[in-house]
Amino acid sequence: MTALDAVRARQSWSKVDDTAPSHEELLTLVAAAGRVADHSSLRPWRLIELRGSDRELLGAAIAKAQGDKSPSTKPLRAPLLIAVVASYRKSDKVPRWEQEAVASGVAHMLSLLLDDAGWGVLWRTGHYTRAKAVAKAHGLDKNEELLGWLYVGGKPAGKKPGRRKAVDARKLVSRMPKAKKK
Repeated sequence: MTALDAVRARQSWSKVDDTAPSHEELLTLVAAAGRVADHSSLRPWRLIELRGSDRELLGAAIAKAQGDKSPSTKPLRAPLLIAVVASYRKSDKVPRWEQEAVASGVAHMLSLLLDDAGWGVLWRTGHYTRAKAVAKAHGLDKNEELLGWLYVGGKPAGKKPGRRKAVDARKLVSRMPKAKKK
């Protein structure tokens, strides 16, 4: 399968089974995902692997952030969650927005690699990604922001991925406008 084929085949999986890649399998994919374009090679990102009871701690932090009494069960929807963290570095050349773009690129590349390796993946975000209780649960530093989580698990037999509309590239690609003559 070519990279183009893999990208065209990628789908989000909102329901996955309880299998997940091992830590070692994950490291191999992260090493490849980390090759995204990265101005000045700052590596302004890190990933946090959540398995088992880690997901329950996240559920409690989400509940605290939302003012709920009972823990959120959302983190229990997949056996592996990968928290995507923008970890900003001081740089005169690379602005903060560009560093966040690198972290997002790593997350997207990792989701493609996981999908290509046969795993179901869904990138979840939400307003609580910026909540203090959730940041504290992840051990984030003051120079870091949580961008969301990749929910990862096995693709259940007989289930279909989420629907994805086709992209009409003609509507999204244009040329630079011509300068107006004075």
